[in-house]
Amino acid sequence: METLTLVREFARDRLGIEPERVTPETDFRGLGIDSFMLLELLFDFEDKTGTPLPRDLPTPRTVGELNAILTRLRG
Repeated sequence: METLTLVREFARDRLGIEPERVTPETDFRGLGIDSFMLLELLFDFEDKTGTPLPRDLPTPRTVGELNAILTRLRG
């Protein structure tokens, strides 16, 4: 699953945010996603893709940063 799609679905389902508002440049704090919600999002990613995430994963600030991190992990 594409990272942008995952974040858009998460924002829509959990926060009621229109998916079109979420772009690679979107800051998670601007969406109201705090560190605990970001963990939920990462767990969703693991569940939906089967890609295990390391516990020392850097904390992304934007959707684009998250995409870059997850792309590297998926190889």
